[in-house]
Amino acid sequence: MLNSAFLKAYKKPFLAIIASFLGYYFFSYELIRADFNSLLICYTGLFLLFLFLTKKELNWKSLITITILFRVIFLIATPNLSQDFYRFIWDGRMLLNGFNPYLYLPEIYQAPDYTSPNQAAELVAGMGNLNASHYSNYPPLNQLCFAIAALFAHKSILGSIVAMRVLIILADIGVLYFGTKLLKALHLNPKAIFLYLLNPLIIIELTGNLHFEGIMIFFLIWSLYLLQQYKWKIAAIVLACSISLKLLPLLFLPLFFQQFKLKKLIPFYAIVGITCVLLFTPFISENLISNYSKTIGLWFGTFEFNGSIYLLIREIGYQVKGYNIIGIVGKTTPLIVVLFMLFISFFRKNKSTQQLIIALLFGLSFYLFTSSTIHPWYVAMLLALSIFTKYRFPLVWSFTIVLSYSFYKNEAFINNYWLIAIEYIFVFGFMIWEVIYFKKKKQLELNQTVL
Repeated sequence: MLNSAFLKAYKKPFLAIIASFLGYYFFSYELIRADFNSLLICYTGLFLLFLFLTKKELNWKSLITITILFRVIFLIATPNLSQDFYRFIWDGRMLLNGFNPYLYLPEIYQAPDYTSPNQAAELVAGMGNLNASHYSNYPPLNQLCFAIAALFAHKSILGSIVAMRVLIILADIGVLYFGTKLLKALHLNPKAIFLYLLNPLIIIELTGNLHFEGIMIFFLIWSLYLLQQYKWKIAAIVLACSISLKLLPLLFLPLFFQQFKLKKLIPFYAIVGITCVLLFTPFISENLISNYSKTIGLWFGTFEFNGSIYLLIREIGYQVKGYNIIGIVGKTTPLIVVLFMLFISFFRKNKSTQQLIIALLFGLSFYLFTSSTIHPWYVAMLLALSIFTKYRFPLVWSFTIVLSYSFYKNEAFINNYWLIAIEYIFVFGFMIWEVIYFKKKKQLELNQTVL
């Protein structure tokens, strides 16, 4: 009787786990990026299964087990939705060979007196002409990850892939550990961490396609937990590590303003700054700043992919100017983002850790909504921050952003603006509804308190 009840209770979750396993196997070993219809159907199925599993009362052991197992499926798979990993391997092997990856272009690997890494031709062909024609823009701790992969597999591309994937999986385990602690400290449901860890976007884009946002997020969440525990000096060092994986957390620095009094605020920023400088020190050279800034500038003044507000501004530019005004927008957008960050730093209450995280959430949202380039993995940090708040619009975005892959449906690489519109209508619509709903709920609670 007990066995029958047990099977009845766990039959559906078990079937959902098996179906998810098959879906991730298809994604890792069978899917072709250009086959958008198959990609969309499979991702939709995986997302529905993810929602089902997170709503079921599975115990911690089961949730942790499937969190790891779903990632292990990808272990020996070659990423099929992104070719960035070829550049990661290139940079790591250049560093291992004693060369500064910020100073050499992969496209000139056949030039005289250029010591290229193993499998150079294959790596350059894999990363593509666009990637090979600009200098590396990956910060120093990201380069360290690439170098570790090169250390363990300097002659095998698959070996390097496995090494990098293990690092990303370990970072997710770190997110599980510190994320759970932070949720408990904030008196939130610790199982909310699985809205991030079991999300198909995180599994496919980070573990599967080897994007190192996962390690950046690990350091950010660790830093926030340390801040919650009043260990601000260590928190500053760990935050600097997050910045040294990806520069994105630099945007957050103004938002920490209300966390400290002046005598702690200045040392906090000083520790972050000094740590970042020290991590960059091994790479310092005459051309570092020039090369690095040129590459970073491409994201603001040249590249376009899956933008939202940017696309509307660009269309207005076509109507008014008669040409693409990305050059103008690329120069003004960073300034607008900084001003917005300063505004919510000074004119919004950000004193508690949870208030700070909400400010981080909406500050990052503003940056992403105004950017000209939004790849699916860019939403990972937004999703991670949201689990420590009551807002769930990033969860909606983690599903709708799969529509951006319609761009690769044919060799012409043409945007489907109808699908982009659908993507953002749901995201903006849900976000606006949540903001209004929680504002009314808060006002109602205040009125009841007064009465």
